[in-house]
This record gives sequence, structure tokens and C-alpha cells, in this order.
Amino acid sequence: MPSFDIVSKTDLTEVDNAINGARREIDTRFDFKGSKCTIERKEESITLLADDDMKLRQMQELLRGYITRRKLDAGALEFKDPERASGNAVRQEVIVKQGIDRELAKQIVTAIKQAKLKVQTAIQGDELRVTGKKRDDLQEAIALIRGLKIEQPLQYENFRD
Repeated sequence: MPSFDIVSKTDLTEVDNAINGARREIDTRFDFKGSKCTIERKEESITLLADDDMKLRQMQELLRGYITRRKLDAGALEFKDPERASGNAVRQEVIVKQGIDRELAKQIVTAIKQAKLKVQTAIQGDELRVTGKKRDDLQEAIALIRGLKIEQPLQYENFRD
């Protein structure tokens, strides 16, 4: 029986490469001279530390730009609210989304059920498995999910006949 998996994975080595590129540009740009602006990554969390709000916004744009240059989707980044740090600095946490959370999985399952496609959808941890009798039904399901305007980047893999 044909099936495929819907996953949401972000390559963390490419994220590291994007962060390194942004760091290099911050070190060489004139408007960042003498500032204490840093970008650090721990696990799936990126911390931006800037002197003021304007530099923080510039760092956000740099990070988004370098993420897209590395052929990653900038929608995988979830920017939290900026908070004050010591010495009038501003700190912001950015989460790199990995996996499909329960709410999004339920939204996708209900959309497939409402479309009355001849496929079954099962939630397996942080991914979804879609099975059907015909390959065409699975391709219709992929087209339907792409049309849902989901902010989180999704990949369709493990397509089996």
C-alpha cells in the first residue's frame, strides 16, 4: 500500500553555517563597530544579543538572509519577544522549529478528512504518515497540504509504492 511521511526537519549544520556567516558580517560591518552584538546557538535555540533595538532588527534581517541563502526556509525560525539584558542590551531568543507539534498535526488531519480524500492519516510522534490505495490519492493529499498556507516548512519523504 503506497504511503509517505510528512515531517518538518531543519538541518542544524546549515543553521550553524548561516550563523557563522552572519557573525562574520557583523564583525566587518561599519555600523556594528565597537558594539557587543553576538549570535549563539545551543541545541535548537539561537540567542541574539544586541546593544539596542535597531541593531537587534538588523541582526534579525541578517539571520533571515543567511538562512535563506543556505537554502533553508526562514519560516523554521520562531522569534520570541525581545527582553532587556544587563547594561541596556537587548536579548532575543529564536527557536528553530523541529518536528510537527500536536496542534498542527491535528489541523492537517482534519483538513485531509474534510477534503474526503481516500487516504488514512496517522500521527506518529512528531511526524505524520499518510497511506492510500493509489499513488494519485497521495499526490492529491500533498497538493492539499501545500495549499493550506502552513507557516512551518514541511517535507514529504519516504514515498513508497
